[in-house]
Amino acid sequence: MGPPMGEPATPAGQPPAFPQTLGHPRPLWMLFMTEFWERFAFYGIRWALTLYIVAQFYNGSGEGEAHANSLYGAYLALVYAGAIFGGYVADRVLGYQRSILLGAVVMSAGLFMIAYPNELVFRLGLATVVVGNGLFKPNISTMVGQLYGVGDARRDSGFTIFYMGINAGAFVAPILTGWLASRVFGSEALPAYKIVFIASGVGMLLSLVWFWFGRRELGGIGRPLAGGESRARVLMVLVGMLVAIPLVYFLLSINADILQWVLVALLVGPALMLLVEGIREGTVQRDRVIAMLIIFAFNIMFWMFFEQAGSSFNFLAEKIVDRDFSGWIFPVAWFQSVNSLAIITLAPILAWIWIRMGKSNPSIPRKFGLGLIFNGFAFLLLMFALKELVDPAGKIPFWTLFMVYVIQSVGELCLSPIGLSMVTKLAPARLVGFAMGGWFLSIAIGNNLSGIFAKWVSGESGMTVASALQGYTLGWWLLAGAGVLLFLIAPLISRLMHGVK
Repeated sequence: MGPPMGEPATPAGQPPAFPQTLGHPRPLWMLFMTEFWERFAFYGIRWALTLYIVAQFYNGSGEGEAHANSLYGAYLALVYAGAIFGGYVADRVLGYQRSILLGAVVMSAGLFMIAYPNELVFRLGLATVVVGNGLFKPNISTMVGQLYGVGDARRDSGFTIFYMGINAGAFVAPILTGWLASRVFGSEALPAYKIVFIASGVGMLLSLVWFWFGRRELGGIGRPLAGGESRARVLMVLVGMLVAIPLVYFLLSINADILQWVLVALLVGPALMLLVEGIREGTVQRDRVIAMLIIFAFNIMFWMFFEQAGSSFNFLAEKIVDRDFSGWIFPVAWFQSVNSLAIITLAPILAWIWIRMGKSNPSIPRKFGLGLIFNGFAFLLLMFALKELVDPAGKIPFWTLFMVYVIQSVGELCLSPIGLSMVTKLAPARLVGFAMGGWFLSIAIGNNLSGIFAKWVSGESGMTVASALQGYTLGWWLLAGAGVLLFLIAPLISRLMHGVK
């Protein structure tokens, strides 16, 4: 699954004395289920988007794969870029509770819109999902942090529980929506993709209702700032969101290469501001900013290839992986649940390994390097399978793609959980928000590149064994090269970090 969108510091002061459930503030469990249903909605559509675009708008022709991959990458990029603006609105205008409610309403509308079989409405629906998600996602994570007082030892444990909600929703969604599409309302040959989007829309409504009734437990947490309680502000933000939807639609419609330049330009601003502020604060802070920006570049590379899961890996699963188990066909959608299952299973093991290693625990840049290398190993396995394990029917064994998701999950665990923490440690104190924006923009750039890369893998006529082998071979070499390079320069980056661990 993708990275969590934020784990900001708890604000100064102590939160209210919440009733406790299982050793944690009771509102944590309400936020857990709110996030569960939102992630159900988000990941429910992830497996179906590219397949639906090809089936609905290109009559199933392989020529549509490149367009579908490019659109998916742009959509995912804008989801992460939108989180920056959503956090600002919650901080300065609406407060967190109202931002979450408004984001949930808009995102629900977008999910139902994409079920309508018209390409204009579909793209507008995707743009609506992007705008709604931007207001929802970063702010619910912020509220989890606000449930705990400064120095509360349970805080990390609380975020771990919340992170399990993210993964539980991401695990269940593809299984349930895939089953509905293929077994209840359609068939394996003709899945009812529209049912996927409707089910995801219902999931988002459940998230909205859950938070609407549960928010009373939060007391003053997430309420608007003093003087900001007026409904006029809600109306103002809603109007702003309605204006933003056509803008996002435009960005989804332009060439992905042009969008890439737009995203890079958005990143340049925060990067320069961070560097100037670092220089102003002195040599140590300047060096830390440089270290952070170097890691941003490698982060882009990681997500460029990790996010093949929602694009080219779907076409690989549909066309080239042998999913036949004695007449029962393993649904394409279910591959999307492997990552979440692996995260839930492996996260405690990896955390235990880091603790056991003690002083030998890898540095931040070396953990990022491990993330890149494990991601590369996944592509090495695909490269081997497409070269050596193709059967007479042109299929590769089921276990190969299954293990690709598992290996990528190990890479994600090495890299993603420490990224946000790293930003808060290395950024200048006055510009942590800008630095977090830069982090999300680096992910957005990687996600857009993932669509460009997947478009190249599919080629003009659709994915073949040859095109997949060529593309994934390049993926292996780029990831392995980036991982090894990061390992080699890790001592230099660690020196630039001046003691930050």
